[in-house]
Amino acid sequence: MKKGTYFSLVHFVTFLILYSMVCTNTLVEAQKCKPSGKIKGKKAPKDQCSPGDECCKEGKFYTTYKCSPPITGHTKAILTVNDFDKGGDGGGPSECSGTYYHNSIPVVALSTGWYSKGRRCFENITIHANGKSVKAMVVDECDSGEGCDAPHAYQPPCPNNIVDASEAVWKALGVPKKDWGWLDISWSE
Repeated sequence: MKKGTYFSLVHFVTFLILYSMVCTNTLVEAQKCKPSGKIKGKKAPKDQCSPGDECCKEGKFYTTYKCSPPITGHTKAILTVNDFDKGGDGGGPSECSGTYYHNSIPVVALSTGWYSKGRRCFENITIHANGKSVKAMVVDECDSGEGCDAPHAYQPPCPNNIVDASEAVWKALGVPKKDWGWLDISWSE
């Protein structure tokens, strides 16, 4: 075998090994967050399910998660609307402070994995959508592991990729009120 051929073969084999390591790592990252189980829906008491809320349906199974997708420079997510005021559809007071927040304040609840057992409490994240961005403070968890009970306002568990935002966030992003609900966004720390 010629010296140049051996050198090229070593480079090619090295390239294949490095390439397979990168592909394997990417595949592992994509597969990290899998459902952790299911919970069976319970019927909400009549006065506990506000009109317009998505309440659990009796007997239906809902997927639960203990994780969220990996965080990147611009993490893709779904923006939803939450009422952080006392008596609102957000359930009880925020996990971070034990208080309620007026909807004119840009605050969010993150899915369980991103909430990270409260490690992101009071941190500001930047939400990007609709050609605009807004900073919002993390004050709560959008629980991906539990739901369909009184502490969760009889709502299903959150999907694992939710940024649940106050009205102030939606307004700052310039989204018409008729379009509030679900919006593809990205967010960064």
